[in-house]
Amino acid sequence: MTVVSAPGKVYLFGEHAVVYGEPAVPCAIERRATVTVEPRADSHVRVEAQDLTLDGFAVEYADSADDRPDVDVPKPLLDAATGYVDAAVEQAREAADAPDAGFDIEVDSEIPLGAGLGSSAAVVVAGIDAATRALGEPLDRRELADRAYKAEYDVQDGQASRADTFCSTMGGAVRVEGDDCTRLATPALPFVVGFDGGAGDTGQLVAGVRSLRDRYEFAADTVEAIGDIVREGESLLAAADPDSDPSAELIGEIGELMDINHGLLSALGVSSRSLDTMVWAAREAGADGAKLTGAGGGGCTVALDATDETETSLQYTPDCEQAFRAELATEGVRVERS
Repeated sequence: MTVVSAPGKVYLFGEHAVVYGEPAVPCAIERRATVTVEPRADSHVRVEAQDLTLDGFAVEYADSADDRPDVDVPKPLLDAATGYVDAAVEQAREAADAPDAGFDIEVDSEIPLGAGLGSSAAVVVAGIDAATRALGEPLDRRELADRAYKAEYDVQDGQASRADTFCSTMGGAVRVEGDDCTRLATPALPFVVGFDGGAGDTGQLVAGVRSLRDRYEFAADTVEAIGDIVREGESLLAAADPDSDPSAELIGEIGELMDINHGLLSALGVSSRSLDTMVWAAREAGADGAKLTGAGGGGCTVALDATDETETSLQYTPDCEQAFRAELATEGVRVERS
């Protein structure tokens, strides 16, 4: 039995624009997906999903989707629990040169599905790492991040970026621009996350931005402006001491850029009433900055506030189902048991 966990993430800046080659800065957070893998004697894959903010279930199937049983769960739930796991299994089989390998897989996640916190990336990263280790063919982190990206790319019909999977693999704050991925040395920023209990359709939201960008020059300019925000934020982070607590001045400047980033994402049509409500609740509580994180349409916001005021305010905001402080996960994917 091999047990591996990988962290979720929040976007400090750059979601959506990163799809078009602009830079983005996601930060790993200590909310983890844990994947347990046990090799089987046959080529079947059995997936048991727990704590995915959905009812748990188990399903077993062979290689072909046609072989999957008609289980008594909603199709979106089945797809969410198996689609990314399928892709992770295929990458692990290819990496280990074991095309007929079968597995019993258990997924236990603290990260809400589809909420903008990188749940799918964390499951894919942990799944590939656990499966290849179980087959005796562990991967170095660069190859693991690359294979995890390929898995997400296939599942998301070519609309994935490397940001989520690289961040979950490496941990900490990272910079992603196209295929160029690097880890950043940054101080631990005081993240507060609000979750509205919903989930956006990433593919639909990305396609919507693409349509706007293709039809309107101002939308293309908006995407580029998000890239400019990222570059400005990078320069602020680069000048900070990563081993010290961030200064109030740094948090204020980063927060201002987050506010602008949220406004631009709203202009691209990817925010929602609940996300905007949580953003404004955070700002009115004294947060230095707040924005949606991830694809949008519902899910999560991230704010900067070293006090308890934002978390408390969000807990009493009607559109917020859950609020929590999120520490920077300096360690990315890790083996919990082997």
